[in-house]
Amino acid sequence: MDLVAVKQRFGIIGTSEAMDRALEIALRVAPTDLSVLVTGESGVGKEFFPQVIHAYSSRKHNKYIAVNCGAIPEGTIDSELFGHEKGAFTGATEARKGYFEEADGGTIFLDEVAELPHSTQVRLLRVLQTGEFIRVGSSKIQKTDVRVVAATNINLQTAIREGRFREDLYYRLNTVPIYVPALRERKGDIYTLFRKFASDVAIQYRMPPVSLDAAARTMLENYYWRGNIRQLKNVAEQISAIEESRTITPEILSRYLPDDGSQTTVPVPVAGAGQQNAQQGDFERELLYKVLFDMRTEISDIKRMIQEGIAGRQQPERTEHIAGYLPTAGIVQPHNAGIQTASYTESEDVTEPAKELTKEEVLREAIIKALRKHNGRRKEAAKDLFISERTLYRKIKELGINEY
Repeated sequence: MDLVAVKQRFGIIGTSEAMDRALEIALRVAPTDLSVLVTGESGVGKEFFPQVIHAYSSRKHNKYIAVNCGAIPEGTIDSELFGHEKGAFTGATEARKGYFEEADGGTIFLDEVAELPHSTQVRLLRVLQTGEFIRVGSSKIQKTDVRVVAATNINLQTAIREGRFREDLYYRLNTVPIYVPALRERKGDIYTLFRKFASDVAIQYRMPPVSLDAAARTMLENYYWRGNIRQLKNVAEQISAIEESRTITPEILSRYLPDDGSQTTVPVPVAGAGQQNAQQGDFERELLYKVLFDMRTEISDIKRMIQEGIAGRQQPERTEHIAGYLPTAGIVQPHNAGIQTASYTESEDVTEPAKELTKEEVLREAIIKALRKHNGRRKEAAKDLFISERTLYRKIKELGINEY
């Protein structure tokens, strides 16, 4: 089958060998009814592969339903997937079909499958083994004929060892594994993707597209890209919308590439790259870096406010400049040229607090800031933090964040 035609149909950009291999596996397994497990880091584009599998299968004329398992509260996920009977629980005023019943004869995509609670994992295993399920509040066994494609950015082998995921379910889902490479493993595709995203913004808003000089392109290609394609798209859109210059230099680009402590060069992929790197430690490290950026800015603001009080001026003249890019907020701070602020000498400098924050306090602060930014909307806050909603719910509970 022509891979170029498949890429054009689904908007998949790139010519890396690893991505082509993943697409070839998807096309070969599509005509079968085997379960498929798509793995890879967050933001690599795993959601395209179940669409490809469904479109080239014998089920293509039936329903395709995508379910984000991490976005459904634990108390309602069984009802969402398998349906419920009238009166099964408070608020169940009528019987309702679940996704497995609705998708009968078609394909169901379970994204973030590692977020499923244990009770739901048992129900899912039964569907995969026998095609049978029971609605919540019912004792009647029902049948469904559904092709299951699942995806996760979690290392399921680790989750199994920690007791968070059933080993028998893993082997049922992982009949055919597909690994989607991280962006740093597709170095040759990074510039092509950037140009595509920048061109889309230029066409949409009728502006000249930005371009990178040779040094900026090298910087772009050697960046670690922890957020993968999602982060690259965000950077391309920000630069296109904000920068007046249409030729981007390393100095300009560096303001949009936060130094998160990762390697600045792309590592050589390990043989058998079926591993997933988005572990809990990565999530916590990411938040730590974001909070450190915020703390640096807040300390500067506190200094300025104290000096304003010392100077006793109505409109102080601002002499220092807050860093242009704040990773936590995900925006570029404008230059407030019209605001004036008082200058101060080193002898007047304010001593920074010496309190040492624990890791839990730092993580708590990062989550609260993301929630405040989005007025308590957890879905948007989770996107800013590069985690699933279910992980965010769990962290809110663990860290005792009660105001959201």
